[in-house]
Amino acid sequence: MNLSLRHPARRRTRAAAAAAALGLGLGLLAFFAVPRAAHAAPSPTGSFNYAEALQDSMFFYQSQRSGQLPPDNEVSWRGDSDLSDGSDNGVNLTGGYHDAGDLVKFGLPEAWAMNMLAWSLLDYPAGYATAGQTQTAMENLRWGDDYILAAATGPNTFYGQVANPTSDHQYWGPAETNPVARPSSAVTATCAGSDLVGQASAALAASSVVFKTADPKYSAALLSQAQSLFTFADTHLGDYASCITTAQNFYNSFSGYWTQLVAAEIWLYKATGTASWLTKAQSDFANMPLAQQSALHEYNWTVNWDDDSFADYIWMAQLTGQQQYVTDAEDNLDWWTAGFNGTTVSYSPGGEAFLNTWGSLRYSSNAAYLALEFSNYLSANNLDPTRAAAYHNFAVQQVNYILGQNPNNMSYEVGFTNGGKNTAWSQFPHSAPAHDAWSDNLNTPGQTRHLDYGLLVGGPASSNDQYSDQRANYQETEGALDYNALFTGDVAALTAQYGGTPVASFPAPETPDGPQIYMQAAVNNQASNFIEIKALVNNQSAWPARQMPNASFRYYFTLDPGETAGQVTLSSSYSQCQPATGPTQYAGSTYYIQVSCANLNLEPVGEADFTGADFQAQVQFRITFPAAHNPAEDWSFQGIPATPNATAATVSDITLYSGNTLVWGTPPAPGTGGTAGPTAPGSLTATSVTATGATLSWAASKAGANPVAGYDVYTSGGTPAGTTTSTSFTVSGLNATRTSPYGYYVQAVDSQGVASPASNIAQFITSPSTSLTAADTLPPSEPGTPSAGSVSATGATLTWGASVPGTAAVAGYRLYELAPATGLVATTTAPSYTLTGLTGGTAYAYAVEAIDSQNRTSPFAMPVTFYTGAPGTPPSSPPPTTAPPTTSPPTTAPPTTAPPTTQPPTTQPPTTTPPSGLSCSVSVSISQWSGGYTATFTVAAGSAAINGWTVAATLPAGSAITNSWNASTSATSGTVQFGSLSYNGSIGAGQSTQFGYQGTGTGSGMTPACTAH
Repeated sequence: MNLSLRHPARRRTRAAAAAAALGLGLGLLAFFAVPRAAHAAPSPTGSFNYAEALQDSMFFYQSQRSGQLPPDNEVSWRGDSDLSDGSDNGVNLTGGYHDAGDLVKFGLPEAWAMNMLAWSLLDYPAGYATAGQTQTAMENLRWGDDYILAAATGPNTFYGQVANPTSDHQYWGPAETNPVARPSSAVTATCAGSDLVGQASAALAASSVVFKTADPKYSAALLSQAQSLFTFADTHLGDYASCITTAQNFYNSFSGYWTQLVAAEIWLYKATGTASWLTKAQSDFANMPLAQQSALHEYNWTVNWDDDSFADYIWMAQLTGQQQYVTDAEDNLDWWTAGFNGTTVSYSPGGEAFLNTWGSLRYSSNAAYLALEFSNYLSANNLDPTRAAAYHNFAVQQVNYILGQNPNNMSYEVGFTNGGKNTAWSQFPHSAPAHDAWSDNLNTPGQTRHLDYGLLVGGPASSNDQYSDQRANYQETEGALDYNALFTGDVAALTAQYGGTPVASFPAPETPDGPQIYMQAAVNNQASNFIEIKALVNNQSAWPARQMPNASFRYYFTLDPGETAGQVTLSSSYSQCQPATGPTQYAGSTYYIQVSCANLNLEPVGEADFTGADFQAQVQFRITFPAAHNPAEDWSFQGIPATPNATAATVSDITLYSGNTLVWGTPPAPGTGGTAGPTAPGSLTATSVTATGATLSWAASKAGANPVAGYDVYTSGGTPAGTTTSTSFTVSGLNATRTSPYGYYVQAVDSQGVASPASNIAQFITSPSTSLTAADTLPPSEPGTPSAGSVSATGATLTWGASVPGTAAVAGYRLYELAPATGLVATTTAPSYTLTGLTGGTAYAYAVEAIDSQNRTSPFAMPVTFYTGAPGTPPSSPPPTTAPPTTSPPTTAPPTTAPPTTQPPTTQPPTTTPPSGLSCSVSVSISQWSGGYTATFTVAAGSAAINGWTVAATLPAGSAITNSWNASTSATSGTVQFGSLSYNGSIGAGQSTQFGYQGTGTGSGMTPACTAH
């Protein structure tokens, strides 16, 4: 049998298009080629901060979680996902882990990973304690074990997979908004899976030992289920992939099922002390696979998700001391080190022990863990000190290679800084959740939006140390549960030996890369009595990604004296949403039209890739007035580029709603009442807890400027759970085997969609099989949505509702700017902050999170948006001298502006010295009228794409800028530098973008110059 076929690297045909891009279009992808370099073998010493590496690896497991996340979730960019898993078969399979860079839950590698995590927790507790990761590791293990318990739905039924990997791999986007169907598949008595079920038994038995003291009730439940699973696996023999056939091209069981059955017997013996389990393991050991064309047990591979043989050798040697098991272990480890039977593993020039082209570092780190385990066994029993030293040194060398002691001087563990000394790691890991694309596209945005600490990439695909850091190159850049499982054990063991220091204030807070759910607008056309607007509703959310299934927006305007709403007519030449309704009176002479997008699920899953789901919706609407109308008087016109067909700009005064809740924009202040929202609901509690639900109750909110319309109930991960007008709500459909806490909070919403601060989080546990209590580590609640007051051309004061403390006191708040730039603005202890130095005529957006004394952070409050200019300013542009017809085009007419096929990235790379060959050009057109003019600049890239631009122009004498759009400005008169913004800096070769301004005086005579970045 061909050994390379017995152990294929693992799978991965994400899509035919991706494979074609990999082979034919590498130059089009984010790419970093590491050249080959000669390098001495890594030093077998404690050269790295292994405690930090362990801390990072624990974070990776948290980032892979599926299901309704617990209240102490530390991954700010992950939310709830896959909440209907198992419903196709009437079972609850929520929870568990996504396998790798995509979103399938594969039972065999997941169970194997939990078995391996439990092993290292038991053998290297000092390493976990030194790194401060004992509790996190047990929570990660519990998360996987709870799912295995849920997957066992009957004595002879075990669900081994959720989602079809072929269809799953056609989607590239957030787990939270995954639109792909997720069928569940099981093995049964009539179609068995002894490998899968045996591995699940081994995982639960090993975990029962981990929790024996910390949670005795849970330990007993795990052990009972482990024994039941083993009976199923041992009674009904078979390979699971013969039944769950969609797994065959991804995790086929090549080694058979005896290695997993022996592993289960060993761990059941360790968990119970019952000698018959060990006797059975010794008996079944005779069925272990043999090496190719040999009477010897396998020696020239290593332990992995498919084959427990090599771990079985060591476990049996540790338990019995018998020479046959010692010999099997030594044959394998000699092959990885000095050589055995005339052969040895290949070594790269830089020192990587290279076994297989797919996920090569996974194999070297697995072999390293076996080497550490057996080295310790030999040393503890005063056996063969030469081998003990060789195995130990081999293991440390391999781990050091992964962490940075390699020819490329980079860490193959994402985010590992080695105590702040390292900044080089894979920038383009093949991970859909970490990339968090909104467009179902591997290359948009170009950057990876999240830092997925701890993800161990596959590594070099050949024994030459070369690594291609390319998102489409999943063979080298993807990570997986099994990749990290024994790598975690490696760094736990080395932390126990060499020590180390975890990173304080971990994980570092991430700054959203711009507005997430927001509105853009531009003028399509206008005349003296109508305005036609192109509005874009955008959902590029990623902190976390979230759905918006019932979105709508409002455009506010003011009727002139003597006019009535009945005299206003609405029309549309193009709309992806529903027809506009209204006008509806808001306050006094202020009215709004409303457009519902309930026909779409606006979520970051691509545009037209999935039926009824888009990340962006375009609506073109015309408001026709009975007489001449100045749109500059209208609340929602502020910040809209006035030149017809200009690039749509982000605007803050068109309000956007998800259901009844305001999620973007600022409505006008109704009368003198202001826009103060209701107070937070009080004293949220969970009572009447059952195996599948609970009743939530809270104290009523007090109204602010508007009456309270109802309450929105959310999971602690921010997923809407329901709405009610009462002060109680029943949640149902939860998982009866889950021993991790569920959490919920409530917000009041007023009649204008303004939400209150969040209530406290109520926690409860549905499973009775745990000694755990639910109120251990709660983060602070989400602050109230900020509001902007005292807005001027250069500043504003932001205020927000105070956060409710969780387990620890609220220490302060972090304020982030989302638009027009991104970054941390301030940290303050008060629920308010005064902004200064703003630019007039600009739309701004800010978000707030709370932080407690233990560095736990709250969810982000919905952003506040405002425009540094007020209604009533002069018109943004004069009426055309020749007005277009005032009648609207027929509804069947083609769109005035075709909907875009893609959305530009929300961030641009940092400005650097432009490489040779980058260029841009600029032209300007002037529309002059009495006393003022509009200048429209067109910036075009040369023969190569650019990532930013600056235009310098000297305004004519006596001219001054009164309003600008689509560019930053350094001054309002004289020589002005216009700079690209986050959404229009990147211009493809030969492509162009526009910006402009309105000015006083005359605009003739300008000669602008463009510089590319």
